Amino acid sequence: SGADFPYYVRDLKALGVTQYDNYVADGRTHYFAADGAKVDGGRKYPAIAINTRSSAEKLKQAIAIHQKAQTDYPTFCRQAADAGVEKWTTHTLDRSVTYIDTQGNTLCVEPIP
Repeated sequence: SGADFPYYVRDLKALGVTQYDNYVADGRTHYFAADGAKVDGGRKYPAIAINTRSSAEKLKQAIAIHQKAQTDYPTFCRQAADAGVEKWTTHTLDRSVTYIDTQGNTLCVEPIP
């Protein structure tokens, strides 16, 4: 759940991950380290369509309920897709997540508690 997310980010940082990009359409993830190393994770679930009309409000609502552990990860991914999120970038050093739509616009930057 979203309630566990801060611990996940802490563990990735301890492994040397400085940031990662998560692609909502199929769950692919690209992990990056300070030394330039990159690890690519494969698809995590069947493809879901990304809404071409993005909505920061829909996204903020999805984040809020996910952080309260009211949704699981697959549900959050579907809600993010409905809000038009193409990917999010998690920054382990400054503890933030940037959500980006299909046009490359930032919909929201969320701090990680």
